[in-house]
Amino acid sequence: MANTLVLVPTPFERKILDSVLLRPTHLVGGTLHLCGFGPVAAAARTSQLISRWNPARIVLTGIAGAIGDQLPIGSASSFDEVACFGIGVGGGEHFETASAAGWAQWGSDAAADSEDVLNVGDVLALNRGHSGGDVGSVSDTQQLLTCCAASATSNDVNLKRRCFPTAIAEDMEGFGVAMACALAGIPLQIVRGISNVAGDRSKDRWMVREALEAAGELTCSLIADDSQWS
Repeated sequence: MANTLVLVPTPFERKILDSVLLRPTHLVGGTLHLCGFGPVAAAARTSQLISRWNPARIVLTGIAGAIGDQLPIGSASSFDEVACFGIGVGGGEHFETASAAGWAQWGSDAAADSEDVLNVGDVLALNRGHSGGDVGSVSDTQQLLTCCAASATSNDVNLKRRCFPTAIAEDMEGFGVAMACALAGIPLQIVRGISNVAGDRSKDRWMVREALEAAGELTCSLIADDSQWS
């Protein structure tokens, strides 16, 4: 059993985060692992790691793109909730989320012989902690949006904002990890360093190292302070 499971999506992100996170993670009786790239790999790998380690809590950390101007590039933030874009009906301007189409992404009830009643739509709440835990806190509710494909243009961003107008950053793993945690009943916090503006693919304007260092510092504070999990 591990007290804390810290997840990082890719080897590239882990190469930078290891120097910041490995020792603090081990000091709290935790372990650090890759969860994979994208929501499918992240959900499957998180479920596998939960089965192996039976953690008391999980933190997902890495980089993300800012939606809007609330989160500065090079900063890091935790989030109150994570939403899912891409599961539903249609594409482009005709896309409807699963909830808008009247579907649950997961639904269970006592009649279906489920041990726990749990219904999941397009949004999952996170255990963000009462301290806020971000660099440059900017709003009372911070929503992360998980997408199967990162935005390549401003039009991509606008489509996502039409469906999720309160989203302030996009990633590619958060909702998958959150679904695995919800099904296992394990509290999750997500930390993302803001490396770029969503839709901007010119990497000369990105601040990846700065974003990951900020994410590492914030993650360290979360795993070291039990009060941030109440």
